Amino acid sequence: MKAAVVTSFTAPLEIQERDIPEPGADQVLIRMEACGLCHTDIHASQGDWPVKPKLPLVPGHEGVGIIEKLGSAVTDRTVGERVAIAWLGYACGECRYCIDGRETLCEKQQDSGYSIDGAFAEYAVASAKYVVPVPDGISSMDAAPLTCAGLTTYKALKVAHIRPTELVGVFGIGGLGHLGVQYAQIMGGTVVAIDIEKPKLDLAKELGATHAINAATSDPMVEIQKLGGLDVALVLAPSAKVFEQAFGSLRRGGRLVCVAMPAVGAMEIPIFETVIKGISIIGSIVGTRQDLAEVFALHAAGRTRVVEQARALDDVNASMAEVLSGAIPARLVFDFVHAPIAVA
Repeated sequence: MKAAVVTSFTAPLEIQERDIPEPGADQVLIRMEACGLCHTDIHASQGDWPVKPKLPLVPGHEGVGIIEKLGSAVTDRTVGERVAIAWLGYACGECRYCIDGRETLCEKQQDSGYSIDGAFAEYAVASAKYVVPVPDGISSMDAAPLTCAGLTTYKALKVAHIRPTELVGVFGIGGLGHLGVQYAQIMGGTVVAIDIEKPKLDLAKELGATHAINAATSDPMVEIQKLGGLDVALVLAPSAKVFEQAFGSLRRGGRLVCVAMPAVGAMEIPIFETVIKGISIIGSIVGTRQDLAEVFALHAAGRTRVVEQARALDDVNASMAEVLSGAIPARLVFDFVHAPIAVA
């Protein structure tokens, strides 16, 4: 099988031919149909974060495909079933976090495409308990970005506890942000989209954002405070400066929801203002299997729209460069079924 492999944090990914893996007793073998390219995959391939993945590594945690083989102990999945491989590849199922519905905080977790091989390959093995069924009526190309970009923003806005008519700012309109705009509206919020690329702001308006602010040409804190300030600021752009802008855009009682993880930098938060204004700062990391089931259900019901472009796995390095350039309006998805046009 073909796989895109990280062999060094300072070298491009290699397209390698590997044997099709055998599933362990509790695993399933999946023939991949699609896998989205997340910015986290780029961080993983460059070793950007303090906890670095072990090499060699196959990235990918937005994988969707068909189960072709079951491990000897698997009883709750079936051959031919279409499932998603998300970031949470395994959790212990027994700690306080797993038991009370916060499995993404499990200290024994294994993460797809980071601590274990992921879905940038024609075949992948995954824990049978942690793959999530994909409903009929959702294309694999749509389901792939929903598996992380959708899941992550949906969960982040859930923990923000948006109330109807609240003003919600989405900082960074891209693979995650274009879905965040939609979930904020579904939850009753009025959306302010903030980005530095006009095409992305145009997309946000097309998807229902009431306000769009270009942070390249104006100060988002000033413009948002003219609207009365945000109740919720969702930060999806990997920049410490953006986190500080989002904090400065909040009104009294506002909630700063931190999702993006810049490779470097730390945000400076004024303690006095945080206390006096009753500001809440919330960290949100991906979502649970139940959250993903809800994301799929919303899409199957026609409540969300995924904006993606197909790419071939052979073009993995060029695709990563496209993402880093900021020119991609939303999500790139590696298509294993069709033959996308090669990147020039």
